[in-house]
Amino acid sequence: MSKLMYVLLLTVALVVLVPIVALAVLSLSTGPARNIGMREGRLSGCPGSPNCVSSEASDTEHRIEPLRFEGTPNEAMDELVRIVESMPRSRIVTRAGDYLHVEFRSRVFRFVDDLEFLIDARTKMIACRSAARVGYSDFGVNRDRLEKIRAAFEQWSAARRSEGGRK
Repeated sequence: MSKLMYVLLLTVALVVLVPIVALAVLSLSTGPARNIGMREGRLSGCPGSPNCVSSEASDTEHRIEPLRFEGTPNEAMDELVRIVESMPRSRIVTRAGDYLHVEFRSRVFRFVDDLEFLIDARTKMIACRSAARVGYSDFGVNRDRLEKIRAAFEQWSAARRSEGGRK
């Protein structure tokens, strides 16, 4: 093998392997959730990075619409739990009254995203927040996940309406 070929192969190996190893180390260093839970009856805010969306955010980069529900808060919570449990790599961390905290892990590097819901029985709305624990960008994963949950939840709500609330 020529010296040029050897240098070329070594360069390619480094360019490919270094980012993979760095991401693997980063995923192993993910600690417990921070900035999770309620503060004065609201979900925690998003950080300045684009890896978070929240229905309580005021800026367009982080803002996502809340979920709306029909029926009782318990029925809405039960349906949320059913939906997130059906999703891959999800784990319910806390279900307490009108609050739900779920962890999602990425397929390859096992990065953790925290997803939270807070049901408001008075307004029949569900505040939601989804954020990556590490990194800067999430490539829209948190927003996409919440929109998939919204679609499933709205399908359930529509079925409830069509059956007169008996679903």
